[in-house]
Amino acid sequence: MNSVHYQQEDGHAVRASVTDSVAEVVDSVMRGRAAVRRFLDRPVDRRVVTDILDVARSAPSNSNTQPWRVHALAGQAKDALCAALGDAHANRPEAHTPCYKHFPDVLGERYAARQAAFGAIYYGSLGIDFDDTARRNIQTAQNFKFFGAPVGLIFTIDSSLERGSWIDYGMFLQNIMLAAKARGLDTCPQISFVKYHEIIRQHLSITPYETIVCGMSMGYADPSARINALGLPREPVTAFTSFLGFDG
Repeated sequence: MNSVHYQQEDGHAVRASVTDSVAEVVDSVMRGRAAVRRFLDRPVDRRVVTDILDVARSAPSNSNTQPWRVHALAGQAKDALCAALGDAHANRPEAHTPCYKHFPDVLGERYAARQAAFGAIYYGSLGIDFDDTARRNIQTAQNFKFFGAPVGLIFTIDSSLERGSWIDYGMFLQNIMLAAKARGLDTCPQISFVKYHEIIRQHLSITPYETIVCGMSMGYADPSARINALGLPREPVTAFTSFLGFDG
């Protein structure tokens, strides 16, 4: 395995050669990660899930507060939660309110445009017309089955913590998704679970002092599913970065 070497030029460290190995592997894992919404019926061993969480816990957190708590579900425990969530979504969705808002009431123009583009690609891959509310609702219900994944994860945080700890949590979640991908597994982070936080709280004995952050599906992606190959566009670096002081 080669390493990346640096040399000094005019008192500055300059990258002399991007040789291969580590950077290429890490970049490949990061670029290869994508939300998967159809999984194979193939179990995932508890030891693999433990290994993924073990490496993910190396995520940084302010003052090493480590604000994450994970509820890992499989088998009958997952099926029972899925059944309860599916029933609520099918029969009493209006009775439930998310425990926090993911987006503002009015989404900014640039974000709304990206959201609309995603919806067109997403539902288009399923052959669902965006105006077909009934079929869209059926597809949304797949969230609460963890899209058929053998492992479901529910994440909670101490409700007293502020935005900084949620930033820490995001890095932990990303670590999980990358560690899973590096082991041949795929994931889908899901904000949809926060609507049914009361049901989840009852099933998992979550204390009143915790807030549900999100859920996540984990398993082996179905390679034949078109929905798993959306190829969503990303803005180029120049669109979101200002470089200052680099010239010369």
